[in-house]
Amino acid sequence: MLEQEVKIMTTAELQEKLAKGENLELIDVREDEEVAQGVIPGVKHIPMGQIPERMSELDPEKEYIFICRSGRRSENVCYYLQDQGYKCVNMVGGMLEWEGDREIPS
Repeated sequence: MLEQEVKIMTTAELQEKLAKGENLELIDVREDEEVAQGVIPGVKHIPMGQIPERMSELDPEKEYIFICRSGRRSENVCYYLQDQGYKCVNMVGGMLEWEGDREIPS
């Protein structure tokens, strides 16, 4: 069985959707020390290694946009969750290419 391609979104597309006020489910899968340097406002933080045990926090009916530093880890998370029946989008380019607002999590 072929793995289904992961849907992707660029940082610019995400910025545009947020600017329009779209209600999006954003999940940052970076490690704590990376997240401490700034996140997209409104993002939920679940480190990649915690995804399997925290899947119950995700609603299989919703589509989630996954974010990491470059787009590689979030892509892997998308493949994993898609196999479990979740709807996923990978933000390609990650936070390296993000030019929108950032907030420092408390």
